Amino acid sequence: MKRGRVPFSFRARCPIRAWLADVPPQTDEEDGIRLPQTLTTTEALAAFCARAADVPYVTVDTEFLRERTYFAQLCLVQLALPGTDEADAVLIDPLAEGLSLEPLYTLFRNENVVKVFHAARQDLEIFHVDGDVMPTPLFDTQIAAMVCGFGEQVGYETLVRRIAKAGLDKSSRFTDWSRRPLSEAQKTYALADVTHLRQIYEYLSTELARTERTAWMEEELKVLTNHDAYVVTPEAAWKRVKTRTNSGKFLAVLKELAQFREETAQTRNVPRNRIMKDDVLLELASTKPRSAQDLGKSRLLQREGRKGDIADGILAAVKRGMEMDPAQHPKPPRAPDRSALNPALADLLRVLLKAKAEEAGVAQKLIASSADLDDIACGGRDGLWAHGWRLEVFGKDALRLCNGEIALSAKGQRVRIVSLS
Repeated sequence: MKRGRVPFSFRARCPIRAWLADVPPQTDEEDGIRLPQTLTTTEALAAFCARAADVPYVTVDTEFLRERTYFAQLCLVQLALPGTDEADAVLIDPLAEGLSLEPLYTLFRNENVVKVFHAARQDLEIFHVDGDVMPTPLFDTQIAAMVCGFGEQVGYETLVRRIAKAGLDKSSRFTDWSRRPLSEAQKTYALADVTHLRQIYEYLSTELARTERTAWMEEELKVLTNHDAYVVTPEAAWKRVKTRTNSGKFLAVLKELAQFREETAQTRNVPRNRIMKDDVLLELASTKPRSAQDLGKSRLLQREGRKGDIADGILAAVKRGMEMDPAQHPKPPRAPDRSALNPALADLLRVLLKAKAEEAGVAQKLIASSADLDDIACGGRDGLWAHGWRLEVFGKDALRLCNGEIALSAKGQRVRIVSLS
């Protein structure tokens, strides 16, 4: 017997447990087949994803390597469905010969099934690059936990301990996930990352509904699921390199060198630092070598960079930078003007933020950063803090404080807001 399709998202007001109570647990035998715990064929993956299409949510995690490559190497995908049956949690081996992840990506596009991750950013980057897909709808338990008052960037192990009342064996955390066969310890570790996640999701989704903070969660997810955040543009790679030099010609050469490095790293699928480290880029942008002989004088450039394609690419990049029209020279980001900073007001804003964060049960840094507070004290009136739920929780009172409409007073351990108008 197939489970009936029940459209669900974390916006739902009814707890997920109520749905589970009305649905008898499904076993593998209902489909007449017994799926292995580790899926190594497209057919087995498609069968599991067909089951997943009939449940309200699926928990997802990945194991990957990226120390030796530019793009992360996906080594394992873990999935779990609501329930406690062993068949409700599987491992997908993307390294298995002939296996296609398209059934998984079809599930990711299914808007009737919530895809639940913890700290999803790196996972989303992998799926965006590999399959040009963004799981929809999405639920990130790390973000939900911050919104629900568990602190800033709370770890999965903490949530497992506090919500699922369980412990985790982290001994396999730093193992080589590309090696086969996987050990039983690796499989147990990997499955725990999605099985406990079910209980965490059910708790947090219910808590969001109870506290009426679903809209807060949605605001955060819009940032997380913005496709532009996962697109690396070689032309903008120079912005990643820290420099204090404002010289237009220096930055022009740096821009071309950084673009060459990024494109080469992507083409060869190796870490960008394997081509050249940042300090090498800065040295070359300063010395502006014009020949192989000039490259040989570099203190920092490795031997591999002084010959062949890398050397040719460096010299061509330097030449393009030197010949760039001054009107096209990149402009360094402007540092915020702190000349109008009112230190006393900045201190008061920090007191207000602490009080408002404690009142809302939300991490302070999730609402506004220290730089945001300095901007406000300098007269700045725009930023993340000035929109959405942050404006309601903190922004409006911050502006009132700046305008002299409120004052702060202390009573015991609490800070109170006193209206002056």
